[in-house]
Amino acid sequence: MRRFKIFVALAVSLAVAGCSAGPRPGTGAASGPPSAGASPVAGGRLVYGLSADAAGFNPVTDQFAAQTYSMVSPIVESLVGIGADGEWKANLAESLTPNTDSDEWTIKIRPGIKFSNGDALDAEVVKANLEAQKASPLTATVFGPVKSVTVADPLTVKVSLSQAWVAFPNYLVSQVGMMVPRASLADPKKASREPVGTGPFVFKEYTAGSRMVVARNPAYWRTGLPYLDEIEFRILPDSQTRAQTLEAGGIDAMGTTRDDDITKFGAMKDAYGVRRVAGMGAPEYTFMLNTAKPPFDDIRVRKALAHATDREAFATTLRAGLTEVADGPWSKDSKWYVPGADYPAFDLAKATALIKEVEAEKGPISFTVLSVPDPNTMQGIELAQDMWRKAGADVSIKQVDQADLVNRAIVGDYEVSISVGFTSADPDGEYIRLHQSYAQDLGKISLNATRLKDTELSNALDSGRSNPQEETRKQAYAVVQQRLRELVPYIFIDHMTTGSVVYKSKVRGIGEHKLPDGSPGVPLTGTPTPYHPFTFVWLSPS
Repeated sequence: MRRFKIFVALAVSLAVAGCSAGPRPGTGAASGPPSAGASPVAGGRLVYGLSADAAGFNPVTDQFAAQTYSMVSPIVESLVGIGADGEWKANLAESLTPNTDSDEWTIKIRPGIKFSNGDALDAEVVKANLEAQKASPLTATVFGPVKSVTVADPLTVKVSLSQAWVAFPNYLVSQVGMMVPRASLADPKKASREPVGTGPFVFKEYTAGSRMVVARNPAYWRTGLPYLDEIEFRILPDSQTRAQTLEAGGIDAMGTTRDDDITKFGAMKDAYGVRRVAGMGAPEYTFMLNTAKPPFDDIRVRKALAHATDREAFATTLRAGLTEVADGPWSKDSKWYVPGADYPAFDLAKATALIKEVEAEKGPISFTVLSVPDPNTMQGIELAQDMWRKAGADVSIKQVDQADLVNRAIVGDYEVSISVGFTSADPDGEYIRLHQSYAQDLGKISLNATRLKDTELSNALDSGRSNPQEETRKQAYAVVQQRLRELVPYIFIDHMTTGSVVYKSKVRGIGEHKLPDGSPGVPLTGTPTPYHPFTFVWLSPS
């Protein structure tokens, strides 16, 4: 049950990247020594610093966060990938084709692919994986619309759905679309610690809380890849220690969200490169409000907090001016974004007046904000606390660990929680976290953690899920943005484009990879620190 609770929050929001929403595209530009024009060199060992360990490496049973994808995706591949244009692309699958109503998808598997244990990837194995995901308490919610998976021929499966689902392939980018051999399905505990897949690397060793090592797969199905012989993922939770270790030569690359790292290493262009997420690749930093619990069951209080929040101050104070403020789940350079004047602008006088109005009817406005005990996160919480206190609210802060924050959020045992999310490649990925059918009473597990119930919002989400016409979908998601701005279940702060990979000049190919059809893949993705494929990463000898 504990793992199920953790998964739900990852699926709907909160501060780490979850499996159900899947990766979302980014177009982050790189600064520093370029790879273009240089010929890749085979061999070498990359040491890569991560901010946290994984909960496990089994896509069927374990919660996947951004660091998990970094460690697992070199070994275990998914049926679908995401292109640099933000559209899904076939990966292990050769093609995915919907019927006229988009309630049945035919998946054809590429021929000749084998797992590193020698087993073939065929329709029976794909069927077994998808059915395992459908049955798993961890991921069953994602596959709620899946009625059945049938084998049509040795390399083809058909997935029948209970409703039209035009964005179904986007979900197969994430852990629910990752393929493992039958042996891993039969022994999930071993698969959780010794993953086996079709990927460019194979598992070598793992020490919990310390490191994981993967080695080149000599039988990888994509000829000539990968370039590296080995990758060591080293767990360094403290961001400052991670940066110091990079400078001292203990690691070759690292993920970060600190503006200090971006500006410092970005200024040393001959020695380091920095690649940042951008556009749809940037998660949104928000405060999540429990609309089923006082005082946030009153929309006036939600709007008061939004009016009291100076989003520009967050971007300037905490991000060194590197980010843009947000007024919804998608950034301005996304094709899904629509401008709107409905989001409450910073207006302390209006915020104060709303607080006084509610207090006159109901008494003092008092609430607690949940936060993880991370110094960087606490800076943002304390900044918001000061702003909200100026509007007349009594605001306290409670620090809890990540798992506790997640569990409390989904059962409704919170008033305000820090949340970093909206990480789907397609807006349909936010269906579970926003639709009223997933909003449960306090005390019950609610995939819609804000517990907002709004028919107009939910109908728009249904329309976006079922309509294949892009213009119709855009109109639906315009309504979604409008309702979020009007009802304020989230206080949107900024688009976290500070998510970055910093690497030494000898490291080439970060975010520069191609999908099997030859098209460019998404450079970086993930929340809040990004991850990326390692297939095309190589080390320069000079």
